[in-house]
Amino acid sequence: MTHSRRTFVIQAVSATGALAVTGLALAQTTAAPPMVKDTDANAVALGYKTDGSKTDSKKYPKYAASQNCANCALYQGKATDAAAACPLFAGKQVAAKAWCSAWAKKAA
Repeated sequence: MTHSRRTFVIQAVSATGALAVTGLALAQTTAAPPMVKDTDANAVALGYKTDGSKTDSKKYPKYAASQNCANCALYQGKATDAAAACPLFAGKQVAAKAWCSAWAKKAA
């Protein structure tokens, strides 16, 4: 009986470890990328504001209230998405209501 109990314990530990590794891998692949923060170096350089309405229009005269990431040519999501990827901020998401100085009108 000792032999079969030992076999069971070894198999149970192996299965638990395999499940833990699989669960960790799944969690990492399904987790959304982090959001760009206004204080990120690249965001500061581009005048990025999570809330585009807070953009300094004197510093960025190109800014218009109707402009936001959701209607920018660089926004890689649907216009209805709350956040999506932008090639200017690799590995991070921008808020749909955000704005930066690289804004370009999305083609109709």
